[in-house]
Amino acid sequence: MTLPIAELNDAFRKNLIGGDVYLTRGISALPISAQEEIVGRVRTFDAFGPDNDPYGEHDFGSFEYSGRSIFWKIDCYDTKLEWGSPNPADPSVTKRVLTILLAEEY
Repeated sequence: MTLPIAELNDAFRKNLIGGDVYLTRGISALPISAQEEIVGRVRTFDAFGPDNDPYGEHDFGSFEYSGRSIFWKIDCYDTKLEWGSPNPADPSVTKRVLTILLAEEY
């Protein structure tokens, strides 16, 4: 059973529409071709399991790229980006933020 939050997170991550996407300095310092490949892998990520998705929300993932660990994380904020969303399952009160980073930047 997929939770509504997971469905919304997946749709945002796959389409990059409906929220903000941030690449950290470490990712931004990589060649454009590497950035494109990393973003592509985030968009197609589907290796969710109990270890990386204990609440079934599809809000975190990690993978290896050129010998480096890459993390991505979706956070759900209120529409003013001041607080956490009062209801992440309701897009009318939620702004999603996807951050893609090198694990060493965490």
